[in-house]
Amino acid sequence: MNQATADRTEIAVVGSGPSGMIAALLLSRRGFSTVLVGPRAKADPRTTALLDASVAILGDLGIWEDIAPLAAPLRQMRLIDDTGRLVRAPETLFDSAEIDLDAFGYNVLNNDLNSVLEKALAASSVTRIEALADAIRPGDDGVEIDIEGRATPLRVQLLVASDGRSSRARDAAGIAVQRWSYPQSALVANLSHQRPHDDTSTEFHTPHGPFTLVPLKGNRSSLVWVGEPKEIVAMQALDDAAFAREVERHAKSILGPMTLESGRQVFPLSGMKAKTVAANRIALVGETAHVFPPIGAQGLNLSLRDVADLGDACERARSNGQDIGGGAALSAYAAARRGDIDTRIFGVDTLNRTLLADFLPIQMVRGLGLYLAGRVGPLRRLLMREGVAPSFRGRARSA
Repeated sequence: MNQATADRTEIAVVGSGPSGMIAALLLSRRGFSTVLVGPRAKADPRTTALLDASVAILGDLGIWEDIAPLAAPLRQMRLIDDTGRLVRAPETLFDSAEIDLDAFGYNVLNNDLNSVLEKALAASSVTRIEALADAIRPGDDGVEIDIEGRATPLRVQLLVASDGRSSRARDAAGIAVQRWSYPQSALVANLSHQRPHDDTSTEFHTPHGPFTLVPLKGNRSSLVWVGEPKEIVAMQALDDAAFAREVERHAKSILGPMTLESGRQVFPLSGMKAKTVAANRIALVGETAHVFPPIGAQGLNLSLRDVADLGDACERARSNGQDIGGGAALSAYAAARRGDIDTRIFGVDTLNRTLLADFLPIQMVRGLGLYLAGRVGPLRRLLMREGVAPSFRGRARSA
């Protein structure tokens, strides 16, 4: 790998989680001299469902072929109303074949995904600096980055901020955020089970949030259990065998007896949205720009669309002879992302809050919506296509 110097480095990506690694790979493949700043990703037993549009992005980077053997296809998605309320929605099944897809997406262990990305980085022209960014100073013609353990700062035209929801880079750009919370916590774990999942993700809608089992390779599934904090804390406190029995009970034994494979992780549910995704030579991607509940497999998929649109904005700026970190390029990126981010956050937030609502008319509207989705083919197919990737999604355009 080439050793970057401040006077010839175009882009620094700060933050080395999956979004940061993919951003560095994509920008480097598009011909920009790129530095990735951040320590290696920590072990992460959670999973990520990569939807079809994300698979296409990873395919263009030449790394999907290494991820595919490690991932389980999601060919069907089943929604079951388990609220026990007076008005309940009928069971609804979405089948990827109906919109001419082999699968909606593929579920993969984060550890496996990170391993493939690390291997791709090692073979790329991306310069890796495995240290934290201490200070970030945006200016009129570049961004200076003080890096832990380095005597001289790194200077770049554009900084890509992928350093998470408490981002120093976002603060340096002067970008404000809106934050909110939910009266819920989420528990995630991986389990093996006796019966096959048949490549079907099953989501039980409960009065306190969705309880979702997503296929993994073999007779295994990842669990995302959203509920009242006291309920989730009680589940976390059970021993492994008792917890597996509770999961089987909540899943109506559709997958048979279960065995816990990985440690359980619990976190409170919250949301965050940056007021803009670009300012002062700093572009935000991933959880630096948006955070919402783990519902509908939208998190990393939205982040990958951030990365793809940022790459488009940089390429277009270069072809027009413009500064890749200048106002025109960043405005084009922000415009391209606005509708996608706003609609995804609104959709996930609305779905979650309708589950929590005790107001009968809201329950009736939700039930009617799912009834129509199950019975009206054109509506069902539209919802499936929009769930995989927004059809209106704009492309970055420079002025």
